[in-house]
Amino acid sequence: MTTLKMELPTATYDITVGRGALALAGSLFNLNRRTLVVTDSGVPAEYAEAVAESAAEAEILVLESGEATKSLDGYATVLRTMSEFGMDRGDCVVAVGGGVVGDLAGFAASSYMRGVDFYNVPTTLLSQLDSSIGGKTAINLDGIKNIVGAFYQPRGVIIDPTVLKTLPARHIAAGLAEAVKMSLTSDRDLFAIFEECESPLDRVEDIIIRSLKIKMEIVRADEREGGLRKLLNFGHTLGHGIEASANGALLHGECVALGMLPMCSPELRARLITVLKKLSLPTEYAGDMNAALALMSHDKKCKGDSVDAVFVTDVGEAKIERIPLSTLSERIRRVFP
Repeated sequence: MTTLKMELPTATYDITVGRGALALAGSLFNLNRRTLVVTDSGVPAEYAEAVAESAAEAEILVLESGEATKSLDGYATVLRTMSEFGMDRGDCVVAVGGGVVGDLAGFAASSYMRGVDFYNVPTTLLSQLDSSIGGKTAINLDGIKNIVGAFYQPRGVIIDPTVLKTLPARHIAAGLAEAVKMSLTSDRDLFAIFEECESPLDRVEDIIIRSLKIKMEIVRADEREGGLRKLLNFGHTLGHGIEASANGALLHGECVALGMLPMCSPELRARLITVLKKLSLPTEYAGDMNAALALMSHDKKCKGDSVDAVFVTDVGEAKIERIPLSTLSERIRRVFP
């Protein structure tokens, strides 16, 4: 097992990474109280049951799988379940699932009785190496992704790579897109794994730990995204626009993969395309780019007619630059005419 410690002014918590770590939930988390385990229909039931069995008193809430659940209705369902379960401020919520479950359960925990303890057990590669740490919780509203939320750090995180065995290959690839993102902005050695390894999945635990360390370092320096943390949005401005306009046809990581391409130098873009193809991630977009660009203007980083965009000229050489949305759209159109 590898234990990473996130130390922030607002919270300190352990991130335990290792095969079989799920079975240690009872000792790694304080579950000697009422515990609501939030999961979804796409997650094997035994993962949530393993956590519930470790708690003094537990209830499992199974939500519908998919981004549509991360909504006001889904949020109300979690809160109502917490209330009906008789939870008080001394109780806790455990998310067992991907980013949708983690975002939704974390946001509910942040606001129920003004905050109860929250633990995260991510079961997708995307959530394991990215969204499970850092404290961003949110729901979507009127087709705009993550526009309602809060910064709320978990009390602990368990990352068990063995649960990935149940994930479809497409979802694994989508998760790797986030690791590629972090390698491009921050870690030459991590990008080398993607360029040089015939099968990067053979190094999945190493990829997870390296990605977590990158995110931890950035979050420590900028917990509430005032500056440096915006690097983690590389590929997301256009990516979120594509994701919203695609209406579920593309996974989040696939949208991020596409979103990175216009934000690289031409030389780096060629290398990135080779990596994305190796990982079976998209490099071309056949959807409605006009709709994606229109939705891009709803990005939380937009201020008026400008946006904080992340550009990468070479591996490990990233910069955040405020540019007009019209200029960014022109740049995107050069790659996706």
